[in-house]
Amino acid sequence: MDVEAVRRSFPALASGLARFDGPGGSLVPTPVIEAVAAAMAAGLCQRGSVSAPDRLAEETATGARAAMGRLLGTDPHGIVFGRSMTALTFDFARTISAGWGPGDEVVVTRLDHDANVRPWVTAAERTGATVRWLGFDPVTGELDDVGPLLSERTRLVAVTAASNLLSTRPDIAQVVRATHESGALAYVDAVHLVPHAPVDLAALGADFLACSPYKFFGPHLGVVAASPALLETLRPAKLLPSSDAVPERFELGTLPYELLAGVSAAVAFIEALPGGMAAVEEHEARLLGRLLDGLSGLPGVTVHSRPARRTPTALLTVDGMAPAEVQRALAAEGVVAPAGSFYAVEASRHVGLGDEGGLRAGLAAYTNDADVDRLLAALGSVTLGP
Repeated sequence: MDVEAVRRSFPALASGLARFDGPGGSLVPTPVIEAVAAAMAAGLCQRGSVSAPDRLAEETATGARAAMGRLLGTDPHGIVFGRSMTALTFDFARTISAGWGPGDEVVVTRLDHDANVRPWVTAAERTGATVRWLGFDPVTGELDDVGPLLSERTRLVAVTAASNLLSTRPDIAQVVRATHESGALAYVDAVHLVPHAPVDLAALGADFLACSPYKFFGPHLGVVAASPALLETLRPAKLLPSSDAVPERFELGTLPYELLAGVSAAVAFIEALPGGMAAVEEHEARLLGRLLDGLSGLPGVTVHSRPARRTPTALLTVDGMAPAEVQRALAAEGVVAPAGSFYAVEASRHVGLGDEGGLRAGLAAYTNDADVDRLLAALGSVTLGP
């Protein structure tokens, strides 16, 4: 992948900062910015078939569904848009759990972002269902076997496709197979996977897959993908006059058409990259090797977790320094790498970092070798002195 050509599409890089905050929200390329602005300038109001603005709003919504369908390898009629992945997951948790009661069980993991934990824990508390916790190895970051937690009482397994804190990529297809053998549904958080690797919902087999376009060059939105047939079986609370069609019945209020235009542009940007997401994955894997090799030579630096399959994200701590202190030191050198637990509070506590977490360095398609070297040099100044 020609990373320098990619970088020219991201105006935020003109600041000269080395950016490692992509896991919290990627930078946005010029075509996405222009698509959002153009949609707002077009005067879109409501979807319809009569006036030109009506038709353009309709085309914008259906175009965004088609784009996400291509990106995720699924039926565009099963693409649901919402304010955020968190909001959508709370909505789906309320709807899916409507028939739960005492004796039913839901499985959540210690590895997940809280957006795929708390909605299900809250639903269980409300309905009297039991929560079963799936752990992970705090040293390697590898997820435990879900099998022993499954039974005929299991109603749903909520699991991450990639940890936003520790970078672990569990074998989701295997987890989904075991889940389905127990008769349960699988709700997969792919927010941290979709920006870094090709995703095919059919191959994963998940019943629901959630992601966030603002993690892969798009605007701030959430997406849940599922088969239209499965969505037809769910009856969410909605306004009386709003559409009962799938997927619209899950989308509360008027969609943000300008952001949907940005979603289509973000997917088109990815599709235009030579090699697409496979090339991005290869580029990021090479840079991750460079980063991990460099970190291994810095005294007092600990990289947490070493999973067999991972995203290009490293969580680290520096002996004798609070993560926030390291973040400030790097920022003074023009290196942006945030500190915290990043809402993966269960994972952070499980590896012994408490709610404070660590410093997270995330690579992206626009990261280059010079960025990685700047991060390593800045950390060297922290650990070795000037």
